[in-house]
Amino acid sequence: MRFGWVALPLALAACVEKDEPTGSEDFASFCAACHGISGQGDGEAAAGLDRKPADLTGLSARNNGVFPGTRVMAKIWGYTGGHDGTSPMPQFGPLLQGDLVPYDGGDGIATPTPVRLVAIAEYLRTLQD
Repeated sequence: MRFGWVALPLALAACVEKDEPTGSEDFASFCAACHGISGQGDGEAAAGLDRKPADLTGLSARNNGVFPGTRVMAKIWGYTGGHDGTSPMPQFGPLLQGDLVPYDGGDGIATPTPVRLVAIAEYLRTLQD
């Protein structure tokens, strides 16, 4: 009977419904078609684009070894476009709305940020070379 009490929290945790997708799940849904499952810009849809998608595994390397979290989230959300205000990358902001959490993307400012956007950025941090 003693083992039943140990297993009870695990069983209850398995019954809890998952509210939000993980960062890797959102990446697979929204990003992998162009950026590839590995994040190297080699997704199935990349061949049909005028410009090759960014290799997301080198974001830190291209930023002096520091992951540019705030810039990454701004790009995903849709705040930044190309030089002329356009970008082949869709704006995902409306798809990522939801609960906000204070998050410092690396600029020293904790800003209320959608949880799903933080999750994708944190997932991308794990892909760095």
